[in-house]
Formats: sequence, C-alpha cells, structure tokens
Amino acid sequence: MKRKSFLLLASILILFTLFTGCGKDNAKERLTPITLSEVAHSIFYAPQYVAFELGYFEEEGIELTIETAFGADKVMTALISDHADIGFMGCESSIYVYQQGQDDYAINFAQLTQRAGNFLVGRTNETNFSWENLKGKTVLGGRAGGMPEMIFEYILKNHGIDPKKDVTIIQNIDFGSTAAAFSGGQGDYSIEFEPYAASLEAQGDGFVLASLGVDSGYVPYTAYCVKKSYMEKSNNKLQEFTNAIQKGLDYVNSHSADEIASVIAPQFSETDEKTIAIIVERYKNQDTWKENTIFEKESFELLQTILKEGNELKQTVPYSKLVTTDYSKQAMKK
Repeated sequence: MKRKSFLLLASILILFTLFTGCGKDNAKERLTPITLSEVAHSIFYAPQYVAFELGYFEEEGIELTIETAFGADKVMTALISDHADIGFMGCESSIYVYQQGQDDYAINFAQLTQRAGNFLVGRTNETNFSWENLKGKTVLGGRAGGMPEMIFEYILKNHGIDPKKDVTIIQNIDFGSTAAAFSGGQGDYSIEFEPYAASLEAQGDGFVLASLGVDSGYVPYTAYCVKKSYMEKSNNKLQEFTNAIQKGLDYVNSHSADEIASVIAPQFSETDEKTIAIIVERYKNQDTWKENTIFEKESFELLQTILKEGNELKQTVPYSKLVTTDYSKQAMKK
C-alpha cells in the first residue's frame, strides 16, 4: 500500500513538473520577438535598461533583443535592411532618409532623452573653463552629420567660435574608440559619452570640463523609430513597447541614483556600481530624461534649426510625416 502511495505521489509530481515547464515554455512562446538596434550602449539610456532588467517588456508581451550598432548610420542601415525592427538613435537620421526620397522612411514614435548625453573631457582640470579655451586646439569629435558633432558645433557657434576655422576637429575615429585614442595621446580635448568620460577621469587621463547637455539646452537627442511599413503592420507591438519605455521613465524619475544603478548594473559589468550611480546622478541633475515619451513639435523644429546651421538640411521636413505621438499619449494613460 505504501509503495502504491509513493508511486502515485511521484507520478503527480512528475506531471506537475511537466505541466509547469510547459506553462513556462508556452508563456515564452506568447512573447513577440523584437530586435532593437541602439546607437550606443550607455548609461545615458538608463530608462531603457531599467525596463529591460525589471521585465517591463515581458509584461507587455515582448521578448526584446538589444544589439549595439555603434553609430546612428549603422542603426539606420540595420533598420532599412530589416535586420532590426526598431532603431534607437538621433532622430536626424530619419530626416536624412526622408530627404533621400525613400518611400518606406523611418517614423519616430517615442523620445527618450531631452538633452545631449556627452561631455567635454580635457587633459587638465581647468577650474575656470570656458568654451573659448578650445580656440586653436584639437578636439576628438563625432561623425559629420551626427547629433553629437552637430550639438558640439552648435555650442561652439553660440560662443562665437567657428568650428571650421578656430578649432581642429578630428572626425575619422570610430564611435566608441575616441576615449582610447585620447588616452593614447591624440587631441587636446575629446567629446565623450558615459561611461567613457568617467573612465578617463578614473584612470587620470582626463577631466570632465563641461556638459554638452547643459550648454546646448533641451534638444530631442535620441528617439525610437521604425519603418513606415513596420508601423502599419505592428501597431499593437509598438504600443506595448512604448508602454514599457514609459514604465522605465517613471522608474528613473522616481528613484534614487543608487537604486537605478543597482537595477542596470548587469548591463554594465565593466563598470562598478558606485561609478554607475555617479554617472546616473550626473544625468539626473541635468534633467536628461523626459517624463514621457512624447516627441513635441517644438523639439523637432529645434532639431531642424540645428541641422540647417550644420548645413545638413536641404529643406524643412513636415513634423506630421516623421513623428507620431499616438503611442506616447496612450502609454501615459496606463
């Protein structure tokens, strides 16, 4: 009798395990796979990684794969070639594609950052730094036509500095490699994202002298976009994706730098948690992240002004063509 009871209990446990396992597999199968191509892997995009680490995408029915392209041009290539479903980069790239006459152009559906996320790093700690100090100097800059470079040149012009005549800007170093080049002795200054700026400071190879985010003001620095054809067929998934990003924004805007650092630490294993917290606090203090993902018309017009000043815009592009706020507005209601 005891043996029969034992066998019955064992059978029930096996069946329970099988059904539980099947339940997990079925739950995973119900998730829609989405590939996101990001311009860089940076603490600057903390809300996105909060959403990833806290399972907000899974809650919305999405199995998200994040691939780092290291450059907006490479993100757009991934998007246009259907290697990625969603592109995350400076929204100037969508304007360039539209200008080229593409029928299936990229549409921005959610904005994440509202300030530039890079910093000017110098070789000495210039306590009385001013942008005029860059005259006659060499700076490791960004790709021509990219947001980092255009914002930098925008700031220089606002300080009466001609980017073409007064400063030598090196633009042939790959994105993500400028910090190593600066450590190796190239340039008097370098424009760096985090965690590279903090790493240069920690190594004693440089000092953060200014924030391009503070000096340029509010600009639509990075946004999510998809091809028009993808938007037409994946409307629900884009809403769910935007919902997850909104949850990430809600979290970073209501939690401390230490709490945020603890959540996103797995994304930045090469950086200790204390340094991550310092960087997050730096971004919080300059009001980097929006409260919602709405890409305002005024921001789009400011972007076009910057593009015109950078000689990158042939003619004004209609806001209604390249931006939708439908998903963002809906996400705020949840």
